[in-house]
Amino acid sequence: MDGVLTMSIDADLGDRETVVPEDEEAEHRPAAARRRIGTAGVVAYGLLPALALTLTLAAGYLKWQESTVQGAELAQTESLQAAKDAVAALLSYQPDTAEQELAAAQNLLTGDFKAEYARLTEEVVIPAAKQQKIGAQATVPAAASISAAPDHAVALVLVNQTVTVGADAPTDTASSIRVSMQKVDGRWLISDFTPV
Repeated sequence: MDGVLTMSIDADLGDRETVVPEDEEAEHRPAAARRRIGTAGVVAYGLLPALALTLTLAAGYLKWQESTVQGAELAQTESLQAAKDAVAALLSYQPDTAEQELAAAQNLLTGDFKAEYARLTEEVVIPAAKQQKIGAQATVPAAASISAAPDHAVALVLVNQTVTVGADAPTDTASSIRVSMQKVDGRWLISDFTPV
């Protein structure tokens, strides 16, 4: 017989049955079974959801990181091309059309640099171009990105400029310019222009 059955009567609770185990090993079996269920429960209801959450967060972080890198790469490509085009436009003009060309180039600028460029071209460059028949043609043989973010970029632009004054022979100059770009309304515009 596995246990001894005893009966006791309690006036308030009615009949109750109690099984008293015969040996100590039988007494510990239900607790061990409960511990196994408890451990399985911790794994099923605690560890697995935590692992799933961790994997989801890791996947989200990697996706965010990938989109950030792609955004920076796109900004680098777009801003570099815009810098090359804008620098060539800023430094190119002909004596008869200098006013129109340099005014159009102002649309490629932003911030304080736009105001500085407008003042310089109106007060110095355009009058000299008309009076002395000065023309300039700039090309950008190379450019490199220094830094790029989705809304701001910095590039180093190498410029070859040929300047003609009246009937004199053209003179060629080469220079490098650090160009800061700002993205404004979806367009990359020059915000700073520093010869180096």
